[in-house]
Amino acid sequence: MATHDFDLFVIGAGSGGVRASRIAASLGARVAVAEERYLGGTCVNVGCIPKKLFYYASDFGEGFDDAAGFGWTSEPRSHNWKKLIENKDREIARLNGVYERLLKDSGVTILDGRAQLLDAHTVAINGMRYRARYILVATGSWPVMPATPGIEHAISSNEAFHLDAMPQRAVLVGGGYIAVEFAGIFHGLGAHVTLVHRGPLPLTGFDYDLRAVLADEMRKRGVNLRLNRTVERIEKTAMGIRATLMNGDTLDADLIMYATGRRPNTRGFGLENAGVEVNSTGAVAVDEYSRTSVENIYAIGDCTDRIMLTPVAIAEGNAVAQTLFGPRPMKIDYQNVPSTVFSHPNVSTVGLTEEAARKRFAKIDVYKSSFRPLKHTLSGRDEKTFMKMVVDAATERVAGCHMVGPDAGEIMQGLALALRLGAKKSDFDATIGIHPTAAEEFMTMRQKSPEPASA
Repeated sequence: MATHDFDLFVIGAGSGGVRASRIAASLGARVAVAEERYLGGTCVNVGCIPKKLFYYASDFGEGFDDAAGFGWTSEPRSHNWKKLIENKDREIARLNGVYERLLKDSGVTILDGRAQLLDAHTVAINGMRYRARYILVATGSWPVMPATPGIEHAISSNEAFHLDAMPQRAVLVGGGYIAVEFAGIFHGLGAHVTLVHRGPLPLTGFDYDLRAVLADEMRKRGVNLRLNRTVERIEKTAMGIRATLMNGDTLDADLIMYATGRRPNTRGFGLENAGVEVNSTGAVAVDEYSRTSVENIYAIGDCTDRIMLTPVAIAEGNAVAQTLFGPRPMKIDYQNVPSTVFSHPNVSTVGLTEEAARKRFAKIDVYKSSFRPLKHTLSGRDEKTFMKMVVDAATERVAGCHMVGPDAGEIMQGLALALRLGAKKSDFDATIGIHPTAAEEFMTMRQKSPEPASA
């Protein structure tokens, strides 16, 4: 039997790869992790963390406006984009160091560079070859930029975190969570923002009511929504950049950012040399234990075709480490995974949408609530919080909870636990709420929505 340099060789030190490496090492495995860009992957460097910091920065603008109703004077005010970038970069550098320290303290060997598979057990990096008993592919995903004429004048979300200056006119192309989040960020920091989306509403795949409510709230804030539209071409002008839409309308901007999807980052790693199968989108095909078509090679996170969320990748990394080196195999339950869009206002969801529930169950009960938050009775802001609960009528189990409003993600995390434990509508009804909070509304919903004619 061939001698192995490592028990586990991980390609990619993002959130999932780092978790798998640390857990495997703690279980006694000899582990190496290779990373060509930055420790922490997309989430830490050009994703969740800097995006949330930008969201906080943009949210202060509305906070200053709202404060006037409570007696505060906040004029004059201004924003220093350069300072935000500097502080963000310092925090990301700190987190990079934290990841490096955690790996080293766990006994993991860190290799800087691009790793390539030579066969099912051999990895090449920096002119060296290593034999590994198991290999884990955790290479993440990368923004997709379409072949639109003039696309070289646009940026992706990766570059948005390193802009030299804050744009005064921004065009966001796309309707997913990245597009609506950056629309809110740039608008909150003072830019005139237009969002162009080929569909009728943003956030395809989310509950329809949430999508409609978010679109209304974005319009109230002044974001220009160009729905059912696509960009035909982009060109440089004397005044900046111009996007021409399919109907001939033109949008002049300082910045055009595309957020039209992400592709599994699987090219150029030699997966074909080992016989690892990928699907038509480039995603690594895996079974319920994250095993690829090759028995000793596994894959987790965004490079597979499952749920592209950091906590999911972390859970998958832990499960692979436990499966390979722990007492028993472990697989992930992908039901009732909560998610939040840090738009303005926030959108959060767990469980089934109303549309999905109608396909799964013979009959459902739907509860909805729309109200003006207490804060805005004094701020004067025209904003509504929206909540929705979907229930399987036969069992009374809550199948889905959805919300648009401040702190939606903080509220939904607790509801995710309730759904995982199989909570019924009667359990919610019997739970005493915390008053006055928005969250208590989920405990006080009593009126069923009328059954739609098309149900």
